[in-house]
Amino acid sequence: MSTRVEKYSNTIKPETAANVSNASQAKTAQRVTALHAFYDDPDQMQRWASKVKGYVLDHLAELLIQFETNCIKNGIVVHWAEDAKEANDVILGLCKQGAGTTIVKAKSMATEEIHLNKHLEQNGFQPIETDLGEFVVQIDDDVPTHIVTPIIHKNRGEISKSFLRENLGPETTVPEELAAQARAHLRSKFRGAKIGISGVNFGIADTGRIVLVENEGNSRLSTTAVDLHIAVMGIEKLLPTEQDLATFLPLLAGSATGQRITTYTHFITGPKQVDQTDGPSEVHIVLLDNGRSKIMAGDYRDILKCIRCGACLNVCPVYRQVGGHGYAHVYSGPLGAVLAPGLEGVKAYGDLAKASSLCGACEEVCPVKIPIPRMLLQLRDETFRAGANTDHIPWRVFAMGATKPFIWKSGLMMVPMAPLVPHPLAAAWKSSRDLPKNEQASFRKWWSKKVGA
Repeated sequence: MSTRVEKYSNTIKPETAANVSNASQAKTAQRVTALHAFYDDPDQMQRWASKVKGYVLDHLAELLIQFETNCIKNGIVVHWAEDAKEANDVILGLCKQGAGTTIVKAKSMATEEIHLNKHLEQNGFQPIETDLGEFVVQIDDDVPTHIVTPIIHKNRGEISKSFLRENLGPETTVPEELAAQARAHLRSKFRGAKIGISGVNFGIADTGRIVLVENEGNSRLSTTAVDLHIAVMGIEKLLPTEQDLATFLPLLAGSATGQRITTYTHFITGPKQVDQTDGPSEVHIVLLDNGRSKIMAGDYRDILKCIRCGACLNVCPVYRQVGGHGYAHVYSGPLGAVLAPGLEGVKAYGDLAKASSLCGACEEVCPVKIPIPRMLLQLRDETFRAGANTDHIPWRVFAMGATKPFIWKSGLMMVPMAPLVPHPLAAAWKSSRDLPKNEQASFRKWWSKKVGA
């Protein structure tokens, strides 16, 4: 187990762990129902989607140029950002050219990744998250614990207390009433804001269009009701053609939220035309690298196939126990265990590769068939070789015993006495685990007796 994740698991409140576990299990079950309702063979569609994203990675440079060319034809201004600082500076510069200091933001993991809100606030702007979950995270000075459902770790009682503290309305735990309180507050912000920022779910190379999917309807108010729309997109979020959306939109909705299709799908071609009354006067897109090119050149490039559905988080037994905060990175779960060290380096986040049971469920549910377990094993080895392993359990001693038959058999004979022998690691081990019951016989003896019979 990752040291940081295990330490966090010892501090997480039982109520919070239950919130994450219950919601994750429900989403996993909904995913199966949704995908089988839409596809005769979901697994075949996942394999096809994986091939499409593989093609994108194989031809990323030329597809990015094609996307940029078509964006410019559509009137979208394209900016390239090598890292978080460059992206933040570009966005800040654009905001300074806009009107007012209020910025309405649609949900975006890319902006979370570069810590955009903090950068804007430090420079006199007021970014307001308009996604309900992100809004709760913002007013609580919290961080998202899930890439799709940011407040999966909170229940309605906790949200009610937050809204009461912010004077959004009378105390209530009725979801519809809580949503109405947030809506009334946020609508006033929408009316006055002239600048909107969003993420991007898919960038279409052959048309230069931006595609966003959501369920709350706030994105159109961040992209259409403002004068200036700024979209932030990781360079890997491309699809070759709009025809590919027929596969990817249902796969994303089904894998993320158990829906056959999301409530809103936005196709943004560019700023409003002279004969149009609605829409922004300017549309800008920031193409974010921030370590993705480095990942592309290495052994973990397949993680860039990810379409950010969160299915691997929902099914992961480790994530279900600790939630996203235990990973200490904007990307958590099996996705984060590969992507975080890819973006930040194994010395900083390589230990996350151990936050996995290697059960393989993440690869099974992944809509683009990313071989996450294989990459986690490779990352564990790379982290160890880099000297960044923070695990103090003497695995070298175990490895020596496990590869020497005499030592192994001798150790098995001593296993019944193990609970009685004091050991400095025993307390830490038993704090989150139950010792196995003594079955009074080894597997070898049981098997010999069975075969002999």
